Amino acid sequence: MMAEQSFRNARIVLADQVVEGSVLLRDGLIAAIEPGASSTGEDMEGDYLIPGLVELHTDHYENHYRPRPGVTWHAIAALQAHDAQIAGAGITTVFDAVRCGSDPEVGDISADVTAQVDAIAQADAEDRLRAEHLVHLRCELPTPDVIEQFEAQYRKPVVKLASLMDHTPGARQYTTLEHYIAYYQKRMRLSDAEMSQFIADRQAERALYSQKSHDAILARGRDIGLAFASHDDATVDHVEEAVRDGVVIAEFPTTLEAARAAHKAGLAVLMGGPNVVRGKSHNGNISAAELAREGVLDVLSSDYVPFSLLFAAFTLPERIDTVSLPQSVALVTRNPAKAAHLDDRGEVAVGKRGDLVRVRKTSSAPVVLGVWRQGKRVS
Repeated sequence: MMAEQSFRNARIVLADQVVEGSVLLRDGLIAAIEPGASSTGEDMEGDYLIPGLVELHTDHYENHYRPRPGVTWHAIAALQAHDAQIAGAGITTVFDAVRCGSDPEVGDISADVTAQVDAIAQADAEDRLRAEHLVHLRCELPTPDVIEQFEAQYRKPVVKLASLMDHTPGARQYTTLEHYIAYYQKRMRLSDAEMSQFIADRQAERALYSQKSHDAILARGRDIGLAFASHDDATVDHVEEAVRDGVVIAEFPTTLEAARAAHKAGLAVLMGGPNVVRGKSHNGNISAAELAREGVLDVLSSDYVPFSLLFAAFTLPERIDTVSLPQSVALVTRNPAKAAHLDDRGEVAVGKRGDLVRVRKTSSAPVVLGVWRQGKRVS
């Protein structure tokens, strides 16, 4: 016997419109969408029913794994804490970003990378998780061990995406040093002289390792068809390099020029939900809202605040007249699913997965009142 469940009296956010009606699920898939009143099913009381959110880049798992300087937490326990917040924010599919490339702040992270990736695979196998978790390897190219760490992980089935990153002071996100110094000098408690040496050391590492790492990681990933993202593109030249590399996602372009070029080239332009909610970038780069006005914003990511994804989706139409709620919701559902080649989800449509979120719109932040993944209630 097929398992059925239905939801009535909902404002259903479809691909191009919002309709009032009911949704029927059968065996975890959407079987029917019926406009109008219904007397059967769970009463949504006029709340919105949207697809489960799809998150392509969050550092939140790492924040649970390393909650304090010098402290690493039990990897599965950290993942479960992260997962609870992810599901509670309406995210049913998440690509957890795991850094490859050791950091001067924490030393050799090779064991940490393995612990985090393997915890995701183990927790999934043991049915511990509310959301579906996949791995996004964020590869810091100017580091001496990024190739080795990438090679140890990239063939694991849970790894589906990798990004090519360069956070060297004076490059990409940190073309000007003001924001870099303001962030790192205070965080690492460095004197002016120590900060100058720290910058010089990072720039020297870039000269030694970046191109070699870039070429090796791309070659290995291409061999197995791994999807790649560029990161912090600031110029048309950066975008042209990304196109040559065959990347599919342009993460966090720092200028309108780069975002326009990436969008025109067919890359999915991804920006941060916190940028939308705050109305600006935390480091002085282009605002996501401006890209939305220009029609060159394709995907939103929660980045470092899980709830910002849903919050941004409901905030953007209030700030930009030309962006409808279905268009905004697509930035956090259908578009990221498409970019990640997950064609079975991201939309309230017949045949798609029964990943659904009940959202109540309020005068402040929206409220998540229910989350279902493949028809199973997870939050």
